[in-house]
Amino acid sequence: MKHIFKLFRPLIIFIIVVVALLYVQARLELKLPDYTANIVNTGIQQNGIEKAVYKEISKKSFDRLLLFTNNDKKILSSYYLIEKSKNNIKKYPLLETDDIYKLNKNTNYNDLEKLLSDAIFLKNIFDSTNGSMISQTLSSNQNISLDDAYNIMFNLDDNKLNELIDMMKGSIKDVPEGIISQTNIQSIFNEYKLIGLNTKSRQLNYLYSSGFKMLVISFVVMIIAITVSFLSSKIGSKFSHDLRKKLVSKIMSFSNKEYEEFSTASLITRTTNDVQQVQMFLIVLLRIVIFAPILGLGALSKVSGSSLSWIIGLAILTMLVLIITLFTIAFPKFKLIQKVIDKVNLVSREILTGLPVIRAFSNEKYEEKRFDKANKDLTKINLFVNKIMVFMMPFMAFVMNAVAVMIVWFGAKSVNAGNLQVGDLMAFITYSMQIIISFLLFSMVSIILPRAIVSFKRIAEVLNKESSILDPVNPKKIKDRTKLTVKFNDVSFMYHDAKENVIENITFEAKPGTVTAIIGSTGCGKSTLVNLIPRFFDVTNGSITINDIDIRDLTQEDLRRNIGYVPQKGYLFTGDISSNIKLSKEKVSDEDMKKAAKIAQASEFIERKTNKYHEAISEGGTNVSGGQKQRLAIARALAFNPKILIFDDSFSAVDYKTDANLRKSIRKNIKDATTFIVAQRISTILDADQIIVLDNGKVVGKGTHSELMKTCDVYKEIAFSQLSKEELS
Repeated sequence: MKHIFKLFRPLIIFIIVVVALLYVQARLELKLPDYTANIVNTGIQQNGIEKAVYKEISKKSFDRLLLFTNNDKKILSSYYLIEKSKNNIKKYPLLETDDIYKLNKNTNYNDLEKLLSDAIFLKNIFDSTNGSMISQTLSSNQNISLDDAYNIMFNLDDNKLNELIDMMKGSIKDVPEGIISQTNIQSIFNEYKLIGLNTKSRQLNYLYSSGFKMLVISFVVMIIAITVSFLSSKIGSKFSHDLRKKLVSKIMSFSNKEYEEFSTASLITRTTNDVQQVQMFLIVLLRIVIFAPILGLGALSKVSGSSLSWIIGLAILTMLVLIITLFTIAFPKFKLIQKVIDKVNLVSREILTGLPVIRAFSNEKYEEKRFDKANKDLTKINLFVNKIMVFMMPFMAFVMNAVAVMIVWFGAKSVNAGNLQVGDLMAFITYSMQIIISFLLFSMVSIILPRAIVSFKRIAEVLNKESSILDPVNPKKIKDRTKLTVKFNDVSFMYHDAKENVIENITFEAKPGTVTAIIGSTGCGKSTLVNLIPRFFDVTNGSITINDIDIRDLTQEDLRRNIGYVPQKGYLFTGDISSNIKLSKEKVSDEDMKKAAKIAQASEFIERKTNKYHEAISEGGTNVSGGQKQRLAIARALAFNPKILIFDDSFSAVDYKTDANLRKSIRKNIKDATTFIVAQRISTILDADQIIVLDNGKVVGKGTHSELMKTCDVYKEIAFSQLSKEELS
């Protein structure tokens, strides 16, 4: 896993920026419901008055208000400054000759609202009853005017006045705070109208101001969302690019042993589909997984303590049970999906690669059925998973709508009872939707997460796999690279899953400028022997040395840049002839390329091509013949003038004449190279300086052709099975 996490280091700054932006976005989105509530509550219901506090009040109204404050008269008076009426005629046209009290600028509105709350409400009750409470207090049935009632109040002694106020307070102790607040605000609004303030203008200013703030917040949220989407996509793309690069680099370092453990189809799936799954999850992680908890927890903190919060708790519990249940059922299937994709890729690759063989044997129907089975297996698993996950979205939608209905139902009762305002109910609904949307986003993640976890593990399996062939800690270097002597010193080799050696006790020396041929029956270990030289495998016992340096003490790059290797199957890459020959070395000149093609007997057919060296080569070299493919592969190996040449049965597809000319040309032009030729045909190795005869992985003969014809029965059997006595002589 550490290999994957290291890839995040160059992206840390971007990730921090994304997290910070998501936090800001969530905080801003959490403000919008409050603004909605304020527009409804304050802007519409309260006519733009935010607090139940008089900002301006006539002296007459203020003096009457002080009557209902008991012992708080001095404290309340300290909050206001008086202005003479002559200064306020234009601003307060209905005030006439009365003075105005204006609120101090640095007043704490919350403290003053608490101080004024009962007083304003009591004054409102007193005004609405036209002072009838005074008649009840004086035990008089006489109807008096409101002004007379206040005159009587002003003349009452403190004890009598306090008794009256306490009696009135007792009558309102069960009135909900919401009703008191709304009544007080309406009283303040009436006072503003009474003194001639433009209340309509104040209300519109509040609505426009709040609406503008919401627009600004929405615009900033949009910019942040776009930025986060861009950055998360950039992070995901860069991460997947680096991850694919690391995967391919790791795969390139594998020996044949590791390739046998991971099939080619599986490695392709891990490099493409699995990386794509991880990339998709990373983008979702940055855009949703981080954002959803911030938004959900923030919204939850807003609604906690409300009488309706139990509805949210019930919804969250229901959704958690659903998500955990579906995740438990679906997770094992996601692991199976990736394996089935491997199977589909394997079958597809085999069909496309072996299409000529399939057509030759009229086996199309069978292969179609084989692919159809793999395809149907994948479809069945995907359908099963999708059916489970598809159930989630409608259920979430049902929960969301059910929550909205329950909030409206129970919230309406609270509004009717005066315990909740309409705007607050609207905000509560919005916050509850934000909480549910957060879980909805998590449910989307739960669909992607299981598959991403499986893909993550499959990628980690490749990255954590150590190659069995490693470079030494303190590598040695070949000093003289002009002439390289290769020695096999009692070499034995066994494949990792085998029980016995493939080759055993092989000892011989190959000197510069000589050709060492290896021949034997099929499966005797010829190709295995030469594959040990470039360290495609490491010897089990013994050693292979180059100029007396064990090849295991050299770095693989240092070793292989001295070797020109032509495998049994000369693979060509998509491009043209030039790019394929120059593949072995970046700075191969056109002159060296043409020289190598001439030595490999390839220049003749290349010159006949319309575009010559720029003639297109299709994937795998399917648009050239087998012999041409082998000659181009040989030219590729010769192009950078290697000091060790390995031809692993690389002349099998060329005719006898071309074979002879090719070997003659190599001897003439490549004089100092140490050459190894694995061959099935005796004619290819007749003029070799040294022939190694293998039988069941052991050396049964070593020498020149003439020497072996006298001393090695196995060699003679092979020779006589291919050529007549006259041809051999």
